[in-house]
Amino acid sequence: MATQLSARRRWAIAARWPAGVALTAWRYMWSTTPVHRWTMRGSWSEDAPPELSADFEHKDLQTWKDGTGPLLHRIYRTRIVASPMGGGGVIGRLVEDMNRVAPTEFASFHRVEGDGPMRIGDDYVVRMPGPWDGPVTVVAADETSFRLATLRGHLEAGQIEFRADEDHRGVVFEIESWARSGDRLSDLFYTGLRISKEVQLHMWASVLRNVVKLAGGKMAGGIVITTRQVESRDIHGEDEGERPVGRDGRALADVAGRPDNLDPGTPDPRLDGSGWRIDEMVEPLPHERPGPGEPAGSWATARRIMDGYQLANPRVVTGVFRTDVPLAGRAMLLKIHYGPLRFRVGVRIGDVHERTVELDGRTVQLYGWSYRTLEGHFEEGEMLYELRKWLDTGDVEFRLHAVSRPARRGPFLLRTGFRMVGRNQQLRFYRQVCRRVRRLTEAQLESERARAGRHPETLLPSP
Repeated sequence: MATQLSARRRWAIAARWPAGVALTAWRYMWSTTPVHRWTMRGSWSEDAPPELSADFEHKDLQTWKDGTGPLLHRIYRTRIVASPMGGGGVIGRLVEDMNRVAPTEFASFHRVEGDGPMRIGDDYVVRMPGPWDGPVTVVAADETSFRLATLRGHLEAGQIEFRADEDHRGVVFEIESWARSGDRLSDLFYTGLRISKEVQLHMWASVLRNVVKLAGGKMAGGIVITTRQVESRDIHGEDEGERPVGRDGRALADVAGRPDNLDPGTPDPRLDGSGWRIDEMVEPLPHERPGPGEPAGSWATARRIMDGYQLANPRVVTGVFRTDVPLAGRAMLLKIHYGPLRFRVGVRIGDVHERTVELDGRTVQLYGWSYRTLEGHFEEGEMLYELRKWLDTGDVEFRLHAVSRPARRGPFLLRTGFRMVGRNQQLRFYRQVCRRVRRLTEAQLESERARAGRHPETLLPSP
């Protein structure tokens, strides 16, 4: 499928593409718009693409089943304030002409047949030179959203939705996609070399900025991009990551059989002068109403982030574990990235607690768990992650408490390297964890509020 463009027109598009990429990248690099990027581990049950309407048919449809590699569920979001338009007005302008917001120096939308506003069943091509053309079709639309699905020949296999929802603070505009690479070569450029990934990010960030201009408003809070990655083995919902396989599976089995590396006779570190460090950080989370943690609020959202070990930036630390093993006593393999170096160490979760207590004369709801380092780790110590909700005010916070010191036995090079540069990296990791919990909680709540506004039945009742 392709639009009927003349040879001269095709050459003109191809000729401007290198300059367009350079211009788009230059604008992105020098943009003052804050862009917050968060990556999480996903699951098929939560991140599967929407089902297409039973009566929708297209002979060239390219669904996630036709793709390769992991499924990426991604949301690009921004908030528009002080706009004279509502969500319906913004979407109405887009369905008339997507090129109003497309970075046309790099990519443009071309309708295959017909004219007028976008309708279900219309085919488009996102025109870039050569193999980068992206044929799509409109599979769903209403007053505040429309969704496109990829067609044969697209670099991706999946769907993408554009929507604008309103609340008392303005318009929330989102681009949400569910896609795999269209073929192995595309997967190499996207997942392996990351070239296509960065080009795609620049493109949709540019679209969001242009949407704000089109709406005649101002951007509040920058652009937030959340990515939930569902690995290939989990895509059909068969494993859900319960049993890691391959090298990760073997390494996890190895560390699971190790004891912790703390000496049984180690005294209380608060009374010990042999190099123990005690670190504590507290990060405020979005406020809730007074009373117990709400099932659709920041308490429950942050708890899911904790229990799925989404705490660490996967570019720095990735946790590998079996989800069919109870949290208490679960062994976890931590894959640590430090520049070009990669380390694999083990920890084991011990205490898991959930209770309501009195602190400083106030009632607080607690939930948390801790883990200890295992033999072979370059540290020895214990880490506690804990949620707190003060029932009188509704304040929610995340607490990190760590007791640690460099390991005194284990791989010599790891221990030596940690003694030389580990402390700064350790504190940086703690700060990143706290900030990540807050921002992921905010992003998840924003998504759930928008989804609940469109589908009220998905909003869980508060106690």
